[in-house]
Amino acid sequence: MPRRRPFTTLIAALALLLSAWAAEARSIIRDAEIERGLQELAAPILRAAGLPTSTRIIVVNDRTLNAFVADARHIFIHSGLLMRMEDPAELQAVLAHEAAHIANGHLTRRPANARSAQSAARMGLLLALAAGAASDNGRLGAGIAIGTGSTAARLFFAHTRAEEASADQAGLRYMVQAGIDPAAMLEVLEIFRGQEALSAGRQDPYVRTHPLTRDRVRSVEAFVNGRSGSAAGAESSAEAQYWFARTRAKLGGFLNAPRQTLRQAGRTDQGEIATLARAIAHHQNADAARAISEVGRLLQMRPNDPYYQELQGQILFESRNFAQAVQAYARAVQLAPREPLILAGYGRALLAADTSSGNARAREVLEQAYARDPFDPRMLRDLALAYARAGNNGMASVVTAERYAILGRMEDAEIHANRASGLLPNGSGGWLRAQDVLRVAEAAQSRRNR
Repeated sequence: MPRRRPFTTLIAALALLLSAWAAEARSIIRDAEIERGLQELAAPILRAAGLPTSTRIIVVNDRTLNAFVADARHIFIHSGLLMRMEDPAELQAVLAHEAAHIANGHLTRRPANARSAQSAARMGLLLALAAGAASDNGRLGAGIAIGTGSTAARLFFAHTRAEEASADQAGLRYMVQAGIDPAAMLEVLEIFRGQEALSAGRQDPYVRTHPLTRDRVRSVEAFVNGRSGSAAGAESSAEAQYWFARTRAKLGGFLNAPRQTLRQAGRTDQGEIATLARAIAHHQNADAARAISEVGRLLQMRPNDPYYQELQGQILFESRNFAQAVQAYARAVQLAPREPLILAGYGRALLAADTSSGNARAREVLEQAYARDPFDPRMLRDLALAYARAGNNGMASVVTAERYAILGRMEDAEIHANRASGLLPNGSGGWLRAQDVLRVAEAAQSRRNR
């Protein structure tokens, strides 16, 4: 018998998280290509730290400079800090420092309420991870998440000076073990030097949660100056440089103004990274013909790359060329059959094409996406539509209830969960999921009445 996922615990924790930090909420950027690039860059660091390479690196859509951990499974980095990095080793230095907080157990040494706060953060973040396009206006997929500006969040994420020094030293060791030049950590610290003299309102959040002291800087300098091993002065590998450039090109292409992207990419540079940037910029300018032309060049360079196939599907879909979008997404799924974000895009395109066979296939694909990443509100909306078109209104109500619960709209979640309970057989899997949502709604109501 398959294990039932603890939906009640997850949604209840999200409700706790949002109630505490809703005023400072930021959005999460979801993109399969960006996540792949960050995992490639993080993998050697995670192995050196003794952490699973499945530890996820998540981008927060925020132009300020920050990175943090909230549990043992996720490292968060603001888009502003990621785009500020000029070399993959600098980004890996940030990841090494945050990985050290996990490996050294700093998250378990918080005040008495840390255990519940950590649980809420972990579960809430898991739900927020795939809240892609919760507002349906982000082409990379922006959704709900936590913030780090509120007092509650700062207290939770803030590290002591001793923890920071410990994370520095451990992170430096991880970098050396991974063959990454530890001097990159010093370069990152230089970015923040002098910020502690600024007023709190002018400081980047990294400084407020990661106290920077002269002793820390001196300690890192001493470590770097004392190294004579193979990692000292080492250049980043070609693979690291590639994924770093590709990740920044994808992220910057969607976050920056198209004019800026096109100026930086240039017209004559026919390299892969510049071509990727131009494709996104033209798409942002609603110039589908030029965007598709640039993606075609990318696919000539890498015909078996699922992320370029996905990008082609996205451009075609958002240009309302649904039939061709279906073909592009189908090819992407063939190349990456286990990637939930690509599966979700394929299902969405199939629903947009709206054929009887396509609707049936969409339901199958979206169920596969759900099984791998069940906390994506946009995917849940599409899955509900697929169930409704198949005449299964009970399951449509279940996933709609779950979507509203993830988005924190508990009254709407309760309405749809009650509807599902009346439509589905007692004791069935869908009926049990509806009861989970009802229990969460009841708990949320009790919390509001306290």
